This record gives sequence, structure tokens and C-alpha cells, in this order.
Amino acid sequence: MTRRLGLNLLAVGVALVALASCDQVKSRIDKLSKLSADVAKQVNGEILGNDAGGATAAPVESRALAGTLQTPVPIQPQTLDELLSTQGYFAVGSVIAQPKEDLTEPVVDEVDVASVDAAATAPDDVATPDTAPPPAPEPQTAPQADAAAPQAPAAAAAPDALKSAPAAGVVAPRATLALRPNAILREATPPQLRQEAQAAPRVLSRSLARSGVRVTDETLKEARDDARMARSVDNQTAQRVGDELARRDHEAGWRGRRAMAVRTRLNVDRALNARERAYKKLEDMGLSGVVSPEESGAMRIVIGVDPTKFNGQVDPTKSSTMRAHFARDKGKPSEECAGNPSKEKLQSDPVLATECVVKALEATGDYKYVEKDYIFTNQMLRKPKKAKPDATIIPGAAPPAPGTVVPNNPLYPLQWNLREIGTAAGQSPGGAGFANFWTRAKVTGSKSVTIALVDTGIQMNHPAFKGSTHIAPGYDMVSDPVMANDGDGRDSDPNDPGDKCDPNDPTAEDSFHGTHVAGILGAQTTNNGIGVAGGDWDVTVVPVRALGRCGGKLSDINDAIRWAAGKVPARDAQGNEVWNENPADIINLSIGLFEPCPASMQAAINDAVAAGAIVVAAAGNFRVDTKYVAPGGCDNVISVAAGDERGVLAPYSNWGPGVTLMAPGGDMTRDDDGDGRPDGILSTRFSTNCYDPAKPTVQVEQCYYSYENGTSMAAPHVAAALALLKAKFPAAVPSELKTRLMQATSPRTALQCSGKCTNYPGSQPIPGQDGLCFLPCGGATLNLANASLQ
Repeated sequence: MTRRLGLNLLAVGVALVALASCDQVKSRIDKLSKLSADVAKQVNGEILGNDAGGATAAPVESRALAGTLQTPVPIQPQTLDELLSTQGYFAVGSVIAQPKEDLTEPVVDEVDVASVDAAATAPDDVATPDTAPPPAPEPQTAPQADAAAPQAPAAAAAPDALKSAPAAGVVAPRATLALRPNAILREATPPQLRQEAQAAPRVLSRSLARSGVRVTDETLKEARDDARMARSVDNQTAQRVGDELARRDHEAGWRGRRAMAVRTRLNVDRALNARERAYKKLEDMGLSGVVSPEESGAMRIVIGVDPTKFNGQVDPTKSSTMRAHFARDKGKPSEECAGNPSKEKLQSDPVLATECVVKALEATGDYKYVEKDYIFTNQMLRKPKKAKPDATIIPGAAPPAPGTVVPNNPLYPLQWNLREIGTAAGQSPGGAGFANFWTRAKVTGSKSVTIALVDTGIQMNHPAFKGSTHIAPGYDMVSDPVMANDGDGRDSDPNDPGDKCDPNDPTAEDSFHGTHVAGILGAQTTNNGIGVAGGDWDVTVVPVRALGRCGGKLSDINDAIRWAAGKVPARDAQGNEVWNENPADIINLSIGLFEPCPASMQAAINDAVAAGAIVVAAAGNFRVDTKYVAPGGCDNVISVAAGDERGVLAPYSNWGPGVTLMAPGGDMTRDDDGDGRPDGILSTRFSTNCYDPAKPTVQVEQCYYSYENGTSMAAPHVAAALALLKAKFPAAVPSELKTRLMQATSPRTALQCSGKCTNYPGSQPIPGQDGLCFLPCGGATLNLANASLQ
């Protein structure tokens, strides 16, 4: 399912010129030898003079790395239609629907001063559904089949495969979908839904009581006004609401104001009615399934057809199992659910059933949107690596400018992306100016600023993250155990167990993508003599795992975004609420889908922005206008394109008017700084076939740092920059931080954001530049050296 769109070398005003004489050759060799000697001294600590004594003073585990130059793959010319025919994939049997009727209500409406005071002295479990008072009996008019719908016990064993649809011509009973513990989707009974809704105000009361801040009638009145303001935000109003809530949070000196305003719960009566209508539609089609209304107001529907029925039992080690879980989006609505298929056909074809359920629900007119559960992938460009001979690996980089704040991490000298923009010693044309900001602002971060990393999770046993005080409790939102690859569905463990799609493919490898992104943000301890430096030394990172094997479901990502922002809870195996105790100031989405922004994702982003978060998204690696992709093409995000070490748009990066700015993403096919290594982004990631940069001829079997490239790497530079700006200006609301971010940039010319027209379908030719087309990249690249400190 991986889309391999290839890379090319952009030759923007650059040509390879052959050396004309032996003298020139000798001069080149002499310069290269001197550079090799100088940079070897620097990485060994002889020039930099860092506290750790250089790379040789650090153990090999703290300095060994992976990453060699890759051979560019020529791009075959394509028309825009041909390129766009490479459609996305969706999860078979999974649908997302948002009823027009609002299924939620503000939790704060049921909170008063007395309940907060009582919660201050109540035992820990008073607010859980397990200890809530028994719910009132269901009215006699409640649908009998709905009330009796079974739920698999949380600890019970369950079949390995989803149950198939019933025999042709038989109306499917409800809840014939077998659920494993914490698996895919739970079928909550009406009493359970009422119990959970009744518990929500008590959970909020307890949270407010433990905040240590006095809650008054006036505080609650203002919070209820805020809650009404935060209801039903859209693309135009989300930012204004988020700014107002952030401003009030800061004025109050605590984040409880945000929680009071944005937390919602289900209106159970409306939710049950919506669920009943959806079940009725499934039954009319001869299908079974589970319909789950959620605190976001949307519903997730898992259709009771077995996507693995043609492959026998579910075996996550078999690629055929994984292929059966996904289907290619046809891209043209007229091709989906064509020909009015019979019930028998729907029951025998899971892909067709998924398409037809979407169309059938849309046709009712009861929904704001109904869409397939698309599969997102990370935006780290992966290619087969071609190793170079040991003798050609030259360690080091030019030293930083005198007086610059320099962390003592042994691999920091190799992180060109953090340097100041320029061509002098210690600078890089493609740097982002972090070192300059650390020095000028005298700020390297603040733990009171939170970045939520919605990704593959983090390798918690990575040496850089063991015991890190910068990683706060997160959550695993991957609902499908087959994709989760950790033995269950959702839980409180955001550790990354690996995500390779086909374990039997000898060329496949786990990306450990979230771990690499976390190192760029600064989830490790910077300035501790180990590994690499992060962009922000003191930030708090909340890992929210939403991608697993082969990618991540749209439904899981939407829930992850809202949970990260403090908008909705997760739920444990007993149905208890689990809230993010560190609501995000910034949410990083280094993920991508080759489809226009899904309506459900836009709604989740709007909810997060209205809760006071800034959403940073990778522009994507598909070489197209961001309007064709998500989340880089969604509204209310900062869309980040990727630049290389020269400070020009990387050849794989998306582009377009929707791009906000460019940031270092690297290019593994180039070595423009002449150090013998690829111009990728060096960060935290477990790898094999490594080498010791202090002793370039020494091979190392495995290591914890590697060069990678992609818009996935560009986005966290911007997220870390925003976190630094928030640390420097804690009172700044999100829109003010965005303004400061755009001041912290350097302009890019048309030639710095351009490429061959044949390689970028839909791009516009640059007058006077034969064969070159303009690829809008925001007109600016991140440069914290230009950040205003006033």
C-alpha cells in the first residue's frame, strides 16, 4: 500500500562542472583532506570544547549513527490526472458518520460549587462509572433489541477473526461482531452509556477540586458561557474561540478553565436514537455491525463482515491478512457501490459493503458527513539505502559561530538543521536558527509548554528517552489489535512496538517514526552528553499513538487529536474516563493521506484549535499541491513543506498556496555541506548497519540515531519553534504565536521553491526559466534568528 513516488535532484541554478586540470584536482583533494581533519577534530571535541569532551568521550552507544547517501531515483513524467489516480486506502468495514443532530452537551452544565467541594474529599474512585449510583431503569419505549445488545466482557477471550455476515437473505442480528478485549470498537449498552454520562460531571469536579484553585459560582457561570462559545465551531470561528480560551486560561493561571469549557459528554437519548437509525439502515441492507456514538458527537460504525474471511484465520504475521484489512479508494463516487447490489452481494463482499453503507447513510440526509475510515501513513521518506565504502565517510561539520549556546550532545555538530542560516563557519544555508534563538533569547524551553505527538508512539526503552522528565503520560489510540501490534487495542501505553506492514518482507523495517520526530522536538534530555540535541530543551511531550502496522485509521487519529487537546476522554477496559492531564499547546501531525482533507479530520482539528491548541502538519511527500492531501491541506493547520541543506524546497515535498512555511526536512540523496554523509535530519531512531562518526572506519551493528528525511522531519522543527516562542512569551495566545512564528522566518525566492515542470504536475512555469515551475512553499523558511524578542 506504500506509495513510492520517487525522488529527483532539483538543479536550481546548480551544475556539476568537471575539473579542467590536474592542479584543480590536487587543490580539491587538499581541501577535502583539510576539511576531513578539521571536522574530525570537532566531532572529537578538539574544536568545540564541549563539556562532554567530544564524541570520543561519550560511549559508542551515545554517538554511533546510521545513514548513508542514497542514489536518486529519476521521476517519470506524469500528468496531474495520472498522479492523482494514486488514491488512498481505507479500512474495510469501518465508517465514520456525524449526525446533523448534536449528540453532545457541555459537562460543566452539571457542575456546581457543592460538587467540586465534595469531590475534594471524596475517595479516588468516586467519579468512576463503576462506583456511580445505579442508573434509572430504561423507559419501556426504549428499543428492546438495542437494550439487549451484548457486550464482550473486557477480560474474556474472543475469537481471532471477526464473525462473517449471516447467510444470504437472512436479516443480520445486531452485534454479531465478535469483540476482543479493547478491540476495534465496543458496543456499550444504554445503561452503560447513561452511567458514563452521569460520571462525567463528577470526573470534572474532581479534576477542578485537585487543581487547588477556588471554584466559585462566577467562575462556573463564565465557564458555561465559554462552553456555549466553544460549541459547533467551524473553520472560521475555531481560532477565535481558541484564542479566547487560551487568554482566559492564562489570566486565571491554570488550565482548568479550558477543561470546563471544552469537555463534552453524550446526550444519551439523542445518541441512542441516532444509533437506532444507523442500525436500522444496516439491517435494511442485510448487514450487522456495531455502532458507537462518541463524546465528539460522531459515530464509528464497524460493519459485521469479515475482511479476512477469504484468507482463513487472522494471522498478523501474514501480509495477506494485512492486505485484506485495506482497500484502495476508487476516487470516483460513481464507481463505488455501483449497480444497486443485492444483500447477498453485500454480505459476500466486504469492500462493496463498506462503500454502500457510506452511500446509504449519506442518502438519508441525516448526517453532516459520512466517510470511509482512511489509512494515514507517516511522512518519513523511506528508500533502499546504498552504503558507501567506509573510507569515504567523513565525520563532523563546520564549528558554530563564536558565542553561540552549544549543547554538549556529542552528535550536535552534525545537526545542520539547528544552525543559523548562512555560509560562514557553524552556519548552514538550510538551517533553522535554533542555536541563535537559544543564545539571544536566553530561553531553551519550558516544561509548562506541551507538545502532543500524534504518531507511532515512542520507543520508551531508547537510551535517550529512558527516565526522560520531558515525556508526560500519553495514550495508545490504535483500536485494531492487528494494526496495534502490541497484543491489544487502546490502552495507556504509547510505546512503539514497531509498524512494518509485512513482517515476512526482508526489505521491510520498522520506521520508529514517532521516536525520530520526538528527538527533533526535544523529548530527550538535551545537553546531557548523549546523542543528539532537540529543538526545545525543556518542553513537555505527550506521546499519543495513533499509527501502527501499515499506518493509522482516520477514526483513531481524530480521537487522538481531540484527546491531545483535552476535548474528549479515552476509556479504559472498564469504561472509565482517562483524560490527558497535560492538554496540548501544540499538536504535531507528521502524517499524510493522499486524499483531500476528510470532513471528520477537519472537525477534529477545529475542535483542537477551539480548545486552544496549535496544529502543525506535515505538508506531505507526494509532490503535489497540498489541496489534494491531509492533514497538510486541512484548514486551521500550519502546513510545513520540507527544505534541504541548501535552503531550497526538497524534491519530494508537497507545495501550494496552502503551505504556511518551509523547514528543514533534509534530502538523503545530497551532500551539499561536503561532509561525506547525507543531508538528512539526524535524530533518535533505532537502526542497524551503523558506524562510529568519531572513528569512520569502525562499523557498529546497531545504534540509536539515524539520518532520515521527509516533511515528517520538517513539521517538528516548527512545533519546537512554537514551543520556544511560547516559553518566551507565555501570555501569547495561539494566533499571536503564529504571527511571531511567521516573523521568525527568512524569505524564499521563486527559484528556491521550484522544480522541473515535468516532475510537478499542476505547477506553474516561471517566466524566463526554461522548464522550471514555481512550487509555492509559503514564501518563507523557518529562521529563529529573525524571531522578535520584544
